[in-house]
Amino acid sequence: MTNEELWQTVLAQVQLNISQANFATWFKETGITSQKEGEVVISVPNTFAKEWFEQKYNKSIFKILHDLNTEIKNVRYDVGKTELKMTRKSFPSLPDIGQLEFQEFKTDKETNLNPKYTFDNFIVGPFNELPHAAASAVAQKPGQIYNPLFIYGGVGLGKTHLLQAIGNEVLKTSPKKKIQYIPSEKFTAGVVVSIKNHEMEEFRAKHRATDVLIIDDIQFLAGKEKTQEEFFHTFNALYEKGKQVILSSDRPPKSIPALTERLRSRFEGGMIADISYPDFESRVAILKAKCQERKIEFSEDVLSYIASNIQKNIRELEGALNRMTAYKKMNSQPITLDSVKSLLKNLISTPNKMVSPKKIIQMVAEFYDLKEREILSESRKKEIVRPRQIAMFLLRNELKNSFPFIGRKFGGKDHTTAIYAFEKIKKETEDNEKLLDEINSIKQHIYGEFS
Repeated sequence: MTNEELWQTVLAQVQLNISQANFATWFKETGITSQKEGEVVISVPNTFAKEWFEQKYNKSIFKILHDLNTEIKNVRYDVGKTELKMTRKSFPSLPDIGQLEFQEFKTDKETNLNPKYTFDNFIVGPFNELPHAAASAVAQKPGQIYNPLFIYGGVGLGKTHLLQAIGNEVLKTSPKKKIQYIPSEKFTAGVVVSIKNHEMEEFRAKHRATDVLIIDDIQFLAGKEKTQEEFFHTFNALYEKGKQVILSSDRPPKSIPALTERLRSRFEGGMIADISYPDFESRVAILKAKCQERKIEFSEDVLSYIASNIQKNIRELEGALNRMTAYKKMNSQPITLDSVKSLLKNLISTPNKMVSPKKIIQMVAEFYDLKEREILSESRKKEIVRPRQIAMFLLRNELKNSFPFIGRKFGGKDHTTAIYAFEKIKKETEDNEKLLDEINSIKQHIYGEFS
């Protein structure tokens, strides 16, 4: 397998498991420059990206590479331009199947918007009617209604599509308006670079001159005090001038840890709308729309099987469709229900097989900005006891672990402690909307996180 083929295969798997915003931000201008003696060298555009890959994506990239070739023992990142093109052409084993052409990279340099994200190809169902309606209203009258607009939901549910559809619609109807779409991590990187190069005034002027500012994955501002301060002042400057601010997150504002109260109150001062899991009918409609885009057909029972077994992530639906499309084009024969079951057996699995107690504890710790060891410790601090009880609740509720097992996972605690935690959290979720939102957000991370 050539360097390009190997990296394209990695990208195809990565794209299905992280947000489009992060994929476009970090994986553009990357590629494998060499693979020899068990080491793969990946080219990245700058030192900041190099550090980010080493800290955030290295484990997952290595796992994908090692699964493809067991002789790969190490991954190294080098700063430098790559001449590898992000396309799928000339792949004998991975034919051109539409989505895998990595259209996330085809962005407008001025706005950072991807023209493929529109309202026309956004599937509306009961799970996203409210955010879609709010987004449409904002696109018609930016700055005049629902300002800010805050959309939240789990991984792979269409937040980025909806945000960029607003920008593209405004650009279509008002070409002279200045629109900027930016993932929050890129905003943070801009703050860091501007401070380092003494260019903060230029940074501020650029962002405060926009008519519509769209920030994706705003939860990543949590704990970054300087970035939060800059965004607070940018937000105020735009709001006072009647400019539109649009935000997305994986959780509601009140559940974002380490977010300053003044920012939280700004976010809650506008329209907050959540995207939940798509229902069965919506999942089938999404699959049919994707088939139409690719000009390919599958039987109703095949689409129903996929929609029945992949329930919590639209991107996974698309991944299943990609796999079937590739198989059909390579074999030039009809896809049967039996062949689909065989093709997707590694993609479709029960929650119990996908999720481990360790992952639940890890996700709870990350959600509350704690270390895993803190949750597993003997600490009686309120900010640790509460997440620990939630982790115990999820181990019982999601994995049906026994109470003695749960007690042992948390430092050999008595099973009655686990019972108390489960019953306490279960009862509170009946009338505590904030807690229910937090638990639902954690569950979305558990089932959709890049692992």
